[in-house]
Amino acid sequence: MSGTGAAAVCLASASPRRRELLRQLGIECVVVPADIDESPRPGEAAAAHALRLALAKARRVWAQADGCGGRPVVAADTVVSAGGQLFGKPLDLADCQRMFALYSGRRHEVLTAVAVVSAAGEDSALSRSEVCFRVVGSGEVEAYWRSGEPADKAGGYAIQGLAAAFIRELRGSYSGVMGLPLFETAQLLRAHGLAVPAGGELHR
Repeated sequence: MSGTGAAAVCLASASPRRRELLRQLGIECVVVPADIDESPRPGEAAAAHALRLALAKARRVWAQADGCGGRPVVAADTVVSAGGQLFGKPLDLADCQRMFALYSGRRHEVLTAVAVVSAAGEDSALSRSEVCFRVVGSGEVEAYWRSGEPADKAGGYAIQGLAAAFIRELRGSYSGVMGLPLFETAQLLRAHGLAVPAGGELHR
């Protein structure tokens, strides 16, 4: 439906990155952000947390029938796991420094869950990626924070932005680390009856 002006899905996120990633698949969208409590539950594992929030966002927006007009709802949630801790968006420079102290010269995991809710039901999938940073000095982190880029990013960095200079190796999904794993998203959308222009047919 790309290029027709018609929206194919509702995106339960205000993230411009996720909107652009959907467009990369040839899918247009109506943006209907989901307002939910994203706090982790005590003892909740990273994967369970991401999957729970992605489904909660999709369900919330699907329940707003007027906002979706029957379109499938796509939602996602990204968390970064390092040193046994879950990292969302940094609160301030000190919080960003704390995160980067665990990333510097080490590997960490980025998990992005994607969920689709439609008249056909609901499904979700999880993308796991391993990111390895070079050693990053505190002065570099402070300069990065001042750029404004980390403030609204899960884990405090954007792989597609200035932080690319810190990343020595990536194992997994580049789009997943950005915030919407395109392989899993395309599979879910096809399973819900949506024609995804990009890529091949879904094999189930």
